[in-house]
Amino acid sequence: MFSNLTFGKRLAAGFGFAGLVLLLVAGVSYRTTNNLIDNESWVAHTHQVRTTLADLLSEIKDAETGQRGYLLTGSDAYLQPYLDATKQIKDTFDVVQKLTSDNPDQQRRLGTLSQVIDAKLAELQRTIDLRKTEGFDAALKVVTTNEGKAAMDRIRTLVAEADQEEADLLAKRAVEAQASAQMATGVSLWGSIVGIAAVAAFGWLITKSLGNLIGGAVGQVQSSSAELQAAATQQATGAKEQATAMSEITTTISELLATSRQIAEGAQRVAKVAKQTAESAQSGHRTVDVTHDSIAGIRRQVDQIVAHMLELGKKSQEIGSVLDIVSELAEQTNILAINATIEAAGAGDAGKRFAVVADEIRKLADRVGGSTKEIRTLIDDVRSAVNTTVMATETGSKAVDAGSKQFGDVASAFQQISGLVTTTTETAREIELSTKQQSTAVEQVNIAISNVAQASKETEASSSQTLQTASQLAGLSKDLLRIVRPQAA
Repeated sequence: MFSNLTFGKRLAAGFGFAGLVLLLVAGVSYRTTNNLIDNESWVAHTHQVRTTLADLLSEIKDAETGQRGYLLTGSDAYLQPYLDATKQIKDTFDVVQKLTSDNPDQQRRLGTLSQVIDAKLAELQRTIDLRKTEGFDAALKVVTTNEGKAAMDRIRTLVAEADQEEADLLAKRAVEAQASAQMATGVSLWGSIVGIAAVAAFGWLITKSLGNLIGGAVGQVQSSSAELQAAATQQATGAKEQATAMSEITTTISELLATSRQIAEGAQRVAKVAKQTAESAQSGHRTVDVTHDSIAGIRRQVDQIVAHMLELGKKSQEIGSVLDIVSELAEQTNILAINATIEAAGAGDAGKRFAVVADEIRKLADRVGGSTKEIRTLIDDVRSAVNTTVMATETGSKAVDAGSKQFGDVASAFQQISGLVTTTTETAREIELSTKQQSTAVEQVNIAISNVAQASKETEASSSQTLQTASQLAGLSKDLLRIVRPQAA
């Protein structure tokens, strides 16, 4: 399943899984952190409740202390702590009640405490009033009833119970805070370990799969470059054989041209000798025989030229077939290079070096394609020149046949009528004209063959360039394979 995914989807799957793990770790960490923050807030709240309860009890004690001082001295100066305390007790009690509004037990306890505090303050106020109006003894009687002491003891008990409940809540929240902290630590630690392991595993898997994928593509490029190199080698060998054949044809044409010139010179001599035919009929007959043999040699050479030309045409067709293979290989290499460039662009920074190599491969493929087109053009020129040469050679062959026939007629005439000087002279002139035409035709063939030879040299050079390009492509594929698979090197 994973091997069927593309490069981008593999990266997305790897990073998506790693992101999911990190997201889960972050979510759990966020939740435990919020729990810690909330628990810490409740701990501070509990401390505030306990502090406020202590302040409330202290204020009640201050009120009782001021009451006792006034009862003993009768001085209003001792009433100031009492007056300040009674003002603060109400506010402090309201704060405690508001802070514990979420705790029903505390609210019930504070309701009872409120009644006891009111009774205590009423007792304090009654004794102060008696001290002012009736004196110390009247107030002392109220104090000795222990009504105030009982209320104060009840207040201390209720405040202690409320404080103890807050202390229990504080201990409970401390345990919860410790558990949340341990959970946050465990989640962060193990979540990080799992995330790192997942990222490492996906990184290894992606690296291995991409290495295999790119290595396979490089293997195909290497195989194609090997085939291209073999085809280029075959093409270079054919070009060398063609160049050798062209050299042989050139040599043959040169000999034919020299022979044609010799025939022209012989025809001129025949024209001169024709005047002396009457006196040297036998000598003229031998000269005709020699000329007939020369024409037969020319015919054989022309036949050889035709055979060479046909062989050259066949070689040209074989070169064309090889060029088709080279062109197809160049197109396949170009397509592979384009695909490799696309894959490298998707890889981002990691694929830049591969993109450079792929671009070089594409350029080499373009150069091979261009060279193939040039070679095809040259081969077409060779075929055209070969056709022209064959036509010219056939013309020369016809001329040679005509000359041979005419020389046969001359020989027959010499055998029949040795004295027909006029007829012999005219025939000699016709022979001279024919040899001149043949010489001209041979010169044209020589020019055409020279062009073909030049084209063969250019074909050989192009074949060498194609072979060099194929070698460079093979080297680049090996370097690229070494990059993605170091162990393959």
